[in-house]
Amino acid sequence: MHKLTFFPLGNADCCRIDLENGKNILFDYANCRDPKDESDLRIPLDAALRGDLEAAKRSHFDVVAFTHADDDHIHGFSDFFFLEHAEMYQDKSRIKIGVLWVPAAVIIDKGLKDEGKVLQAEARHRFKNGKGIRVFSRPDRLKDWLESEGINPADRKNLLTDAGQVAPEFSMSSDKVEFFVHSPFAVRQEDKLIDRNEAALVMQATFGTGGKDRRLILGSDCENEAWVDIVKITRYHRRDERLAWDVFNIAHHCSYTALSAEKGKDETDPDAEIKWMFAKGGARGILVANCKPIPTDDKDDLPPHRQAAKFYAKAAAAVSGEFKVTMEHPSRSRPEPLEIEIDDPGATLKKATAGGGISIVSRPAARAG
Repeated sequence: MHKLTFFPLGNADCCRIDLENGKNILFDYANCRDPKDESDLRIPLDAALRGDLEAAKRSHFDVVAFTHADDDHIHGFSDFFFLEHAEMYQDKSRIKIGVLWVPAAVIIDKGLKDEGKVLQAEARHRFKNGKGIRVFSRPDRLKDWLESEGINPADRKNLLTDAGQVAPEFSMSSDKVEFFVHSPFAVRQEDKLIDRNEAALVMQATFGTGGKDRRLILGSDCENEAWVDIVKITRYHRRDERLAWDVFNIAHHCSYTALSAEKGKDETDPDAEIKWMFAKGGARGILVANCKPIPTDDKDDLPPHRQAAKFYAKAAAAVSGEFKVTMEHPSRSRPEPLEIEIDDPGATLKKATAGGGISIVSRPAARAG
């Protein structure tokens, strides 16, 4: 079976995917815990990932995807990973990256700072060398950048993947998984200052299980306008199955802006296209919000928003599923990694036991079809 792990990081993202064949993929890395604050309940992500890798006798990830270069998706990554562009990031204790996945914005953005600049340097280094990287989308400015570096864009065509395509690093035949690209769109990066949320990497992972395929949507920080475009384009091409889900990593830390331009008084009412997408959930589907505990009031305008959470809870209930918040699992006072197993019966949430271990929640019944 395949396994997904989401980590209690506050308003920050990291999803680890362990495939049945032993390969592993990491989507984002944000190690935000303050080690000097004993009251900080966020997990030390570096230790958690390193421990799991050691248990699996691995020192690398086959793919590390950074959906975009905002701090809550890359915080502390340069302290953890072995980076090829500079010796200062190459001590033996660091975790290696087989293939780096980034949106084109990471290469061409002129406004990156701090860790974002480090990620950009690594991505540019790999892209110029022509190996160990996949870049998603191909705006004209990426072509211009290559030419400014003395590189013929045609010589890097094999490292580019557009929306509507499948990333070639994995296949259903050899890995029992494929990653379909929904975003970014090249048109979203032309002739304007890049909004990294709009230019973020959004994917659907489809897992082969020996029976019915199971699907994961990785929403990154995609906002409502981008979601509307994704749904319209997908439906125009009659590929509704590309928006089906058994697990949905919901966007932007349970912010209402991933659903609608309006928060709503008691519940966010999503744009029609987005509402349709969330109705595509499989039986007993699981919605995961990588965020702080859901507030009961509106004192803080930052996410998570209780109005959005109310919609997500209803969307999960409509498919007899669950809405889970990483900093509330299994409790607000003691959050732990949230693990989901993917196999033929569906997506199965594992729950923490009183002793800190893991046990299987009752399995979902198999679906017809």
